[in-house]
Amino acid sequence: MLRKLSATLGRRSPFIIPTTTQFTSVQGIGSGQSEEASRTIDAGLAESKKTLESKKRAFKILVLGQSESGMSSVLLNLRQALAPKYFESERRVWRTVIQLNLISLIKIILLVLQAEWKALETGASESKHGTPLTTEHRRLALSLSSLIVFETSIGQMTDSTTGGYETSNDPSQITQVLAACKNEIIALFEDALVRGVLESHGVYLQDDCSFFLDDTARIVALDYVPTDWDIRRTRKRTPAVEEHRFVTEVGARAGTEFYITGICGSSDQRSAWIPYLDDVQTILFLAPLVFWQLDKDLKVNRVQDSLEFWQEIVANPLLAKTALVLLLNNKDVFQAHINAGVMVKRYVPSYGDRPNDVVSVTKYFRDKFSAYHRKFSPEPRPFICQEMEATDTITLREVVEETVEDWIQRKRLVSL
Repeated sequence: MLRKLSATLGRRSPFIIPTTTQFTSVQGIGSGQSEEASRTIDAGLAESKKTLESKKRAFKILVLGQSESGMSSVLLNLRQALAPKYFESERRVWRTVIQLNLISLIKIILLVLQAEWKALETGASESKHGTPLTTEHRRLALSLSSLIVFETSIGQMTDSTTGGYETSNDPSQITQVLAACKNEIIALFEDALVRGVLESHGVYLQDDCSFFLDDTARIVALDYVPTDWDIRRTRKRTPAVEEHRFVTEVGARAGTEFYITGICGSSDQRSAWIPYLDDVQTILFLAPLVFWQLDKDLKVNRVQDSLEFWQEIVANPLLAKTALVLLLNNKDVFQAHINAGVMVKRYVPSYGDRPNDVVSVTKYFRDKFSAYHRKFSPEPRPFICQEMEATDTITLREVVEETVEDWIQRKRLVSL
């Protein structure tokens, strides 16, 4: 039976729409059954109306940012900061997501090994590593190949937490199989010859997989429960639109209902985002403090892309009365790059010969965004800007609490 992990989070669809078969069945059944079907449909419509009314009363936040702006981490930390119990309920889902990442990594390794064996068997290449792969490597590959079946199924999980997945397998079964393969997985990851083969094919495990390499034994344990840090380090593709609904559990405004929508993507997708701008109280705009090109568009500088996107949002007349909060994100990464000697003017020529230190560079970009805000806003409004790391829950909570308080005060003034 299909098991949807989103059910564990209690997420409900905002619209309950009767199916075609429900309408058809009403025409060909007795009056008693017809009345029962009618009541079911009416109940569904009433539930939809209730959900829409609830959304009208809720505080709505839109989180916007370019691709790779740290959106996943920010949405995750918003939930942890405002609704820690809700966040805790997601841990079991995140365990499966983390294990999906681990299995995906194993699949990559096995595919590379298969390509190497095929090339050697056909004489298309010779071993570049001195010693060819052995029968022990074949045994490891064969024993781990059974995991690929799980990767295929959990790759279809659907859940608001992970951005769209669903599975027909019991997550505990996946954990049991991984635990049984623990020694083989560790042996595969630690094998120097395997790493040499991977590197010859352009695959470097340390690039994005250090989490799995360092913590494999812990992740595949039967009693594994992801830590907060595990969840933040987990790689997952952020969907174009990600929505969350919850009630705040902490702070001065505990009990406030939130609808938070996160939208990210390339510039050619942004015209499709307009419907999500309607009736939003606050926009959190993520501008990562990194200067080089977007991974998805090598011709576009990240900072320039953020500035152009910021201009679009600031100038939009539909958002003239919406609170805009600029979050200069990835502060920790930015500081590490400056300390390592990265020259900003190489990526942003307009920076010129200004001092290449954290304070000066941050002020330069803050002033740039402020100038766009002042020039393109349809009417005057305060410029709100915060520097933060993607994992900074304290700053996020303070920003949200301040914007909620401001929204409540404005509602009171309107009602007078």
